[in-house]
Amino acid sequence: MRRHAVALLVALPLALGLMTPLAAHAQLSAQVPRIGVLLFSGPDSPAVDAFRHGLREHGWVEGQNLAIEWRYADGHAERLPALAADLVRLPVNVLVTHGLTIRPAQHATQTIPIVMAIVTDPVGSGLVASLARPGGNLTGLSIGAAELGGKRLELLLQAVPRAARVAVLWNAALADKVPEWQGTQTAAQTMGVSLHSVEVRGPDDFEGAFATLARERPDALITFADPLTLTHHRRIVAFATQHRLAMISELKAFAEAGGLMTYGPNGPDLWRRAAAYVHKILKGAQPADLPVEQPMKFELILNLKTAQALGITFPPTLLVLADEVIK
Repeated sequence: MRRHAVALLVALPLALGLMTPLAAHAQLSAQVPRIGVLLFSGPDSPAVDAFRHGLREHGWVEGQNLAIEWRYADGHAERLPALAADLVRLPVNVLVTHGLTIRPAQHATQTIPIVMAIVTDPVGSGLVASLARPGGNLTGLSIGAAELGGKRLELLLQAVPRAARVAVLWNAALADKVPEWQGTQTAAQTMGVSLHSVEVRGPDDFEGAFATLARERPDALITFADPLTLTHHRRIVAFATQHRLAMISELKAFAEAGGLMTYGPNGPDLWRRAAAYVHKILKGAQPADLPVEQPMKFELILNLKTAQALGITFPPTLLVLADEVIK
């Protein structure tokens, strides 16, 4: 009788749906597709909400008909290989990556489909065979950095037409940043601007880079965005502010911190569109057959407060183009 009573006490909560969270998760994971998202940053990244929103647009709701395994490197690149391997071991049906997280995911699996939410130069870096026919297990969204490098210089010169010597602060350790540097060089030659490369490869390089910039005294500064410069963007902006340097970068965070202006693809929109790739793959599409797409939304953000502090007046043509003006 006691054995029957114990069995009844165990079975009754299950019958009533009163499962523990662990049991509920196990049951959900067994019934629905499971995807893995590997982020260089932490859970407060705007990518999280944008990606969830994109999934909902295609009828996928986390915890209902889809399980998502989130893995965060919290800015530590050395953690990425282990996090990628963990997702592959689960396993997941699709891996979603961006930037620095792509290579660790690629090294972890050649069979699980990988969606690249943001990638700089997938063909040049050998990640895909071509944009139209990626081949292999990777596809996603490319940001076309080479063209954007020239466009940023053009916009910077509209705001600061007197700038004849422009420095570029960038992470030269990343091969996919080389096309952006080359594109900026080509544009500078056309526009008659002298371009000076200031390279960093790790956190300890910033002090030396700042010393070089202080010595060279350029008229303006371009900063390429990557996980390293983004992690230290407040230091970069503080230096530019102290030395009264007009600066343009790619990501909104630089303008919000006090940089003069930013121009680049809308990051949340790229993550929203990455969800469409996940949807197609879960419905049976092969990543090798899904073309790599280009950005559809670009943002120009101007910091009016910084402009006033630098004695810069944005021309009306630039103000009209701006998606946001920080006052």
